[in-house]
Amino acid sequence: MSTKGIISVDEQWTKADGAKLLKQYGCGPIPFMGADGLYDRHLLFDNIKDLAAIPGRERYEAFARSVRDVLSQRWLLTGKTYERENPKRVYYLSMEFLLGRSSASNVINLLLDPFVAQTAKQKDIDLLCLLEQEPDAGLGNGGLGRLAACFLDSMATLQLPAMGYGLRYEFGIFKQSIEDGWQHEQGDNWLRHPDPWEVARPDEAVELKLNCSFELQGGSFRAVPGRPSTLLGIPYDRPVVGYGGKTINTLRLWAATASNSFDFQEFSSGDFASALADTLAAGSLTRVLYPDDSTSKGQGLRFVQEYFLVACSLADLVRRFRKTNADWSELADKVAIQLNDTHPAMAVPELLRILLDEAHLEWDQAWDLTRKALAYTNHTLLPEALEKWPLYWFETMLPRHLEIILEINRRLLDDARDRFPGDEKRIERVSIVEEGAARKIRMANLAIVGSHATNGVAAIHSELLRTTTVKELAELFPERFNNKTNGVTPRRWLLLANPALAHAITGAIGNVWVTDLDKLNNLKPFAENASFRAAFRDAKHEAKSQFANWLKTTSGQVIDPNSIFDVHVKRIHEYKRQLLNALRVAVLYNRLRENPDLQMIPRTFFFAGKAAPAYRLAKLIIKLINNLAGTIDGDPVVRGRLKIVFLPEYCVSLAEHLIPASDVSNQISTAGYEASGTSNMKFMMNGALTIGTRDGATIEMAEAAGEENFFMFGLTADQVVSSRGWYNPYWHYENEPETRAALDLIFSDYLSRNEPGTFAPLRDTLLTHGDFYMHLADLKSYLDADRRLVELYAQPDDWARKAILNIASSGRFSSDRTINEYAIDIWNVKPCPVP
Repeated sequence: MSTKGIISVDEQWTKADGAKLLKQYGCGPIPFMGADGLYDRHLLFDNIKDLAAIPGRERYEAFARSVRDVLSQRWLLTGKTYERENPKRVYYLSMEFLLGRSSASNVINLLLDPFVAQTAKQKDIDLLCLLEQEPDAGLGNGGLGRLAACFLDSMATLQLPAMGYGLRYEFGIFKQSIEDGWQHEQGDNWLRHPDPWEVARPDEAVELKLNCSFELQGGSFRAVPGRPSTLLGIPYDRPVVGYGGKTINTLRLWAATASNSFDFQEFSSGDFASALADTLAAGSLTRVLYPDDSTSKGQGLRFVQEYFLVACSLADLVRRFRKTNADWSELADKVAIQLNDTHPAMAVPELLRILLDEAHLEWDQAWDLTRKALAYTNHTLLPEALEKWPLYWFETMLPRHLEIILEINRRLLDDARDRFPGDEKRIERVSIVEEGAARKIRMANLAIVGSHATNGVAAIHSELLRTTTVKELAELFPERFNNKTNGVTPRRWLLLANPALAHAITGAIGNVWVTDLDKLNNLKPFAENASFRAAFRDAKHEAKSQFANWLKTTSGQVIDPNSIFDVHVKRIHEYKRQLLNALRVAVLYNRLRENPDLQMIPRTFFFAGKAAPAYRLAKLIIKLINNLAGTIDGDPVVRGRLKIVFLPEYCVSLAEHLIPASDVSNQISTAGYEASGTSNMKFMMNGALTIGTRDGATIEMAEAAGEENFFMFGLTADQVVSSRGWYNPYWHYENEPETRAALDLIFSDYLSRNEPGTFAPLRDTLLTHGDFYMHLADLKSYLDADRRLVELYAQPDDWARKAILNIASSGRFSSDRTINEYAIDIWNVKPCPVP
């Protein structure tokens, strides 16, 4: 089985090349593998075992530490260069960093892959087996965290002086399994083994004083207001390797612990609970990514998590600033802080507090520096997803921050009244404080008011943000709003994930595309080249065969690599419309039941994604998909022609296997609801054709490649809004026979014969409660686009031609381009090359 991009040995690679490369990273003549090399040394001295008895996990750790040894001196030199040159630095604050596995990515970016491949071949080491021992880091959930990871890669590759800040969650969001079609959640203890990529820095711990303490009650974590306590934030650093290894930046993750000393007397007297309570409770603060926010306790934990991230990170970056700068007035000239969504919005009052209470600046200067240092990225148009925290929580846990927020708001509203006299409705919407029975702080408003730039993440998203979601604030501060369309790193998502296609592209246009993805534009003439079309088809078939083999090995599921791989992978949510896709498959299934002789190209529909544990309807959609899959598998009439596969535990590593193998990318959100999307870009870059709505960055992708090379369908965002007053989903049920038949199939319990009534809530959602996300309004259009798609797939040359044009047009969607725009337009940060 292939080991992806990591073991393709370049026959021209020599031992001299390897020695030269290791010397470049400060390792001198020490070999990487082989007798007495870095790998063997770690294997022996880290484990103190007979080499033959050391299991796979420890062998992976020895490998990873060997790679870390190679980069360590360069990592140190990067930090020393920043201290010496004192450039303006970027600090990227995010609650999520969905990194995936680090080992293969770091080897690729260090240019070590042919060297590692050759030495592994010599020692008969199965690198794929070795690398599979690494768990995906449980530091993120979906697009928000993966975007942050791509951005870190690009910042390092562009040699920008930058640092990421996040939380070191002991458990990821959860591990997903499917039982009887239902999602089940288990703890994701990804740190149960030592992580060879992290370096603890206890000497750089940050002490935080809070107006609350924490306790474990009935196994749940809760904050206790009015009882002051002190927390310690312990930093753990991970290397962020830029391509070529020229710059190695740092991702710093914070773990919480109690600062008070262990009470030996209590413990000795037998009062174990009291002696350990503070330590256990404080440690629970960073135990889990995204606690269940369906309860007040879960929301309270999230609130404190967000403050903990902000307070630790700002204390750390201020310490760095003061190390080389004596004048506080230079703060915004040396520090650019990017808030990735509203989660770190407490940075506004926290930075202002530092400047007022610790630097002792006057309000006007402190406020000016705060706004100039901070910038905010918005990632959602959904009002319910814009965070609002009870004012009472600030009052009881962070009273000084509340004082500051209320003063910011007083000045804001005074300014708004001067600008728009008599317009109290506008003033109400601008306010940071939402009035009501329980007053709340609007964190998005706070982030916008307290920063100098607010950006959306796709052209349509930024426009809707400015004209709809926060319209009044945009009219008050029009100069602060801008767009930065998202991007993804081509190093992980093409070079590493899809070596066969990467090799074909490099053979055609050279390898400069790896760091300048716009060069993929040079592929456009090759769409008319028969040899390159054949090379593309070969690469796609190789990826599909590898995925089929991987799936059989890991899960026992058998799929046909010659079928159309039709893929829909996203967080499960009504607006992302996995339900619409399931209705499409139900229609296709009904067609075959009614006409068994109907000619149909074999198709495999892949779904993957997690539903929030408290999101019952999303979990029911997963159940529907799995029941539909089981029904189709059990029907001899359609067996071999239609198949659904729900892939549990969707993660970066699974995506790296699946995306290169995909023929069709479903981007079918209700228009106006998806901020950008980044999976859409990864699929495009890997030669999958998109069937999608005019939403998020898919609009810009279709503009880049030409809509004739996409399968677009459905209502536009304007049409969705304008139809709210009159849309009647029942009309589609009564007037569209295939829609009615598909719904009847589901609601008749045909898919749930042993569980009658299971899918009744879907009937309520689609027919009784108005089908808010317009599934039935778009189903017929979706089916029309699907027909065009299948007709094209039957013409392999024409399909390959459009796929190549998609790849050639994907250059704009590199995270390098996005980060370069941030650096110029928002951060005013320049590269700081490391000698």
